[in-house]
Amino acid sequence: MTQSDTHHPPQFTAAGFAEGVRVTLPALPGILAFGVAFGTIAAQKGLSFGEAMAMTTFVYAGMSQLIALQSWPGEFTLTVILSLALVTATVNLRLSLLTASLQPWFAPLPAWKSWPMLFLTTDLGWLLAMRYRDQGGTDYGFYAGSAILVWIAWGAVCIPGYLLGAWVSAPERFGLDVVMPVFFAAMLVPMWKGSRRAIPWLIGGGVALLVDWLVPGWWYLVTGALAGSIAGGFIHDQPE
Repeated sequence: MTQSDTHHPPQFTAAGFAEGVRVTLPALPGILAFGVAFGTIAAQKGLSFGEAMAMTTFVYAGMSQLIALQSWPGEFTLTVILSLALVTATVNLRLSLLTASLQPWFAPLPAWKSWPMLFLTTDLGWLLAMRYRDQGGTDYGFYAGSAILVWIAWGAVCIPGYLLGAWVSAPERFGLDVVMPVFFAAMLVPMWKGSRRAIPWLIGGGVALLVDWLVPGWWYLVTGALAGSIAGGFIHDQPE
């Protein structure tokens, strides 16, 4: 726990919750694109509406949900189930790193408060939270507001995706596929701390591109995240 956390223990306020919702709103078009795509693919793979909504609500892992559906079998066997579990677990390994970075913030909270928010962790929510913390924020209502909004939006937009089916099977036709990457890139700008601190970004991105070129599948997600995290561990907070 940092000195700032000691003097300002985490608290929950309505103002913090509202602020979390506000800063997340610009990303909703990107969430819509992903959610609609998932609903569409789920319908095409033969999932019932209830099954699609159950996966969205309780699995709640956008990228791994899409990856699992892309390899969804016509018949399930133990081997197939284990393979799907391995793929999704591999893709979601990055969440172990993301949630670990939240420990200094959430550690003082009881489990019944912190665990539900950890369940709702997403790349978007984590990025917004880290920016908020970097600016000195301690109100975990901010995190809750952002996380709950994304969870509700993700589930809600899966419904029209499922019902509309193939009509929106290619969100890139509407340019919605670029909204989320652009939003993430814009959010990284305020986190810039000089060229030295950007080295892990370059290493992580470079490793991800190389692995994507050399190895089929989704290993680039894990290797890029690990490479960037390891590189970041060797970068000390020293003046430029």
